[in-house]
Amino acid sequence: MAAGSRWLRSCCSLLRQSFPVLANIRRRCLSGTNGRWHQMVGVGLGAALCAVPVVEKQNSISLSNDALIKRAVSLVTDSTSTLLSQTTYALIEALTEYTKAVYTLVSLYKQYANLLGKMNSEEVDAVWQVVIGARVDMTTKQQEYLRLESSWMTALRLSEMAAEAAYQSGADQASVTARSHIQLVKSQVQEVRQLSQKAETKLAEAQTEELIKAQGEESSLPQGILGSTDAGEDPYLRED
Repeated sequence: MAAGSRWLRSCCSLLRQSFPVLANIRRRCLSGTNGRWHQMVGVGLGAALCAVPVVEKQNSISLSNDALIKRAVSLVTDSTSTLLSQTTYALIEALTEYTKAVYTLVSLYKQYANLLGKMNSEEVDAVWQVVIGARVDMTTKQQEYLRLESSWMTALRLSEMAAEAAYQSGADQASVTARSHIQLVKSQVQEVRQLSQKAETKLAEAQTEELIKAQGEESSLPQGILGSTDAGEDPYLRED
């Protein structure tokens, strides 16, 4: 019995001495595991945080004030160019119609002058009424083109301001495109204006020629056409 008791005490003493070693081993294992765990968590969190500024930087570039201004001014130049194109087309069409009306009146004046002295008073009066009608039509079309010319000038100024705004904001392509379009429509309108001015010159010549012949054939004209006009004054301009 005594020998058995000594053996049991020896075993208990050995176990007590062994427990601190096991505890130390446990603590070292857990400590190593926790260290690796914290390291892994730190790396993952760092990677996630590094990705956030990239997205914010891209958004800030695409939505910067300069980019928004350039986008807006490009829309403005497109809109003003469209307005300028429409008013240019309308003005050119009105100028063309006016020019046709002027040439029609030129032709009638020449025919009227050639018939002076070959018609009786009733025939002269009938032809003269046609001339008056053509002149009224010409005046109406002249007023129409002048009205459209005013609108065209406004559209032109808007386009010039839009092109300047595009240049100031750094939208060089929009500015160059707008200015090129402005130069194009100016040249188109100028070409049609020259044609109308040429027609007006011919009209003035035809009126002068008719006036000279009318003075030589005054007795054949209807009563009152030339009687109320001064010498050297075109009798057919008295209504203007």
